[in-house]
Amino acid sequence: MRLITIAFFPVCCGLILSGCAPVGGSPLPPAPVPSLAPPTTNAAVAPQNLLVTLVPLPDVTATTTPRPLVPEFAHIVTIVFENKEFGTVIGSPKMPYFNELARSYTLLTQFYAITHPSLPNYLAMIGGDTFGITFDCYSCLTDGTTFPDLVEASGRTWKTYQEDMPSPCFNGGESGNYAIKHNPFMYFKPIRLDAARCARSVVPYTDLAVDIATGNLPNYIFITPNLCNDAHDCEIDVSDNWLKVNVPALQAVLDLQGQPYLIILTWDEGQGDHSCCGLPQQAGGRIATILISPQAKNGFEDDTPYTIYSMLKTMAESWHLQYLGHAADQENVLITAPWK
Repeated sequence: MRLITIAFFPVCCGLILSGCAPVGGSPLPPAPVPSLAPPTTNAAVAPQNLLVTLVPLPDVTATTTPRPLVPEFAHIVTIVFENKEFGTVIGSPKMPYFNELARSYTLLTQFYAITHPSLPNYLAMIGGDTFGITFDCYSCLTDGTTFPDLVEASGRTWKTYQEDMPSPCFNGGESGNYAIKHNPFMYFKPIRLDAARCARSVVPYTDLAVDIATGNLPNYIFITPNLCNDAHDCEIDVSDNWLKVNVPALQAVLDLQGQPYLIILTWDEGQGDHSCCGLPQQAGGRIATILISPQAKNGFEDDTPYTIYSMLKTMAESWHLQYLGHAADQENVLITAPWK
């Protein structure tokens, strides 16, 4: 605390002022002499000090907005491949481009699928649950709420681009290298049974180039390569070549927009039964998942245990949406370590 001392001393003096008359005028009257009140006693009066105390102001701390747990992305893209364990692809000479991306961006080294076979994992990716489906059925439908439902309600847009799907909202089981079991959107009644919505948002992969050219890239994008390019029916080097052609082209468009984005490269399930995070003891295996984003750390490996539900939870957190199903479970933690 700082003290400021101001001292006042009594002044004892007489002031005699005389006026000077201007030429040709009357003399000015003398100015009045100010009088100082005499002290009340004959004792000497000591100088008095007037102490002024400055009361310190409280500290003002600048308020800052807490850093978000997950960046708010303008676009989130998920690309899913088929049936390969972490150790099958990471370090494999057959997937040089995939491994280059894993070294350059963020690799999740402890990421787990939910179960076997494929379809329940795809349902979990957008619905937060397997909805009791335990096999690759073609016509089993559910009323469940999906991530696209929340995306639309928030004012954002979404599309799934399915390679070799013969037409928008095609509801047949298979057609050439297309299989409905890798297209989870067709299993939810609010999408499949709404003809206009389904035709608008569940489309062949060729529509992606059109949407890029017309500047209509959706906020949420889900891409399924065909049965050969996703490594289901063909070797993983075929998938690697597909990635090398398609990912740089998509990334260039997103970079050009200059907005935050996230591209997720993952697999629906592994070849083993590895588990974590409150899943059954035998789950869907450990799968290699890469996060490509200007907001993700470069050359980073995150060894936090995550599940497919964790990814759904993280996407919802980015856009301040509800955690669906098991994405709300405490065991399925948010993905937070990779962000810059």
